[in-house]
Amino acid sequence: MRILTCLTASLLGAAVTLAQAPAASAEDDKTWRACVSTTTTPDDKVAACGAVIEAKRETGKRLAAAYCFRGHGLTEKRQLDAALADLNESIRLDPTSACALTNRGRVYAFKRDLDRAVADYDDALRIDPAFALAYNNRGDAWFNKGDLDRAIADFSAAIKHNPALAIAYSNRGYAYHRKRDMARAAADYTTEIKLRPSMLAYINRGNVHRDNEQLDRAAADYGEAIKMAPTDARGWRNRGMIRLFQGDTKGGLADYDKALQYDPADAYSWNNRGQAKMWLGDKAGAIADFRKALEISPNLRIASESLQRLGAAQ
Repeated sequence: MRILTCLTASLLGAAVTLAQAPAASAEDDKTWRACVSTTTTPDDKVAACGAVIEAKRETGKRLAAAYCFRGHGLTEKRQLDAALADLNESIRLDPTSACALTNRGRVYAFKRDLDRAVADYDDALRIDPAFALAYNNRGDAWFNKGDLDRAIADFSAAIKHNPALAIAYSNRGYAYHRKRDMARAAADYTTEIKLRPSMLAYINRGNVHRDNEQLDRAAADYGEAIKMAPTDARGWRNRGMIRLFQGDTKGGLADYDKALQYDPADAYSWNNRGQAKMWLGDKAGAIADFRKALEISPNLRIASESLQRLGAAQ
């Protein structure tokens, strides 16, 4: 199962330095800091930056930053047209803002306008040739345009300029996986895990091990994913599949029980649990699971064929 982590990243750092300028009052300063903080929630960011803008006390680069940060908050809320309007205004106020250009590129990427996204990242990098996140995000655009070599080059540039940027290792690892360069893919995911361990990082590395037929390593990584996120079905169903491959039918069945507890809408989990039940001689349970799989995904051929082998109607 392929799981793609988010390949774009919020670009906030360029505007943070502006937060040190004096504000009109303590309350204004609090609002300003909430606007530009990297830890403010999107809803609070939109509200705080909106208050800064509506107060009409800021001008120049500070006003541009407020629009940029509100645009970022709106992007996180997937209010893309409103975000684009704010980022356009930010760029009008400060055409040299790599922050706003990269954030606007990200909006274009979400809107699937990848040529405009690349153009904005190009402009951001002309302004700041060491901007790691702009390289990372442009790499994402190249990836989605199908140019894996350019994507890898940009992810590598992002890593060169910021060796601690975990998402760039994740993205490059995924691109290497797509190119079937398993050794480099696993190495990048290992670095990502050292920098920023996450459930998805373990699953992605597990997928590399699985596709490289290193099933014990894959099972171990999926097990780590389960430890980090025990109520997320992805770790359970991936490990369940490996256990079935390894002949541990009861272990696979137990994992799929958990997977379906947390995600009952996944047709493949119903099918795979049905396979495990069939191998264990639970014909009635297998039939019920195959029927459930087909209820969710009527064209799931393997479930239909399994029912036919069992002599059961769909």
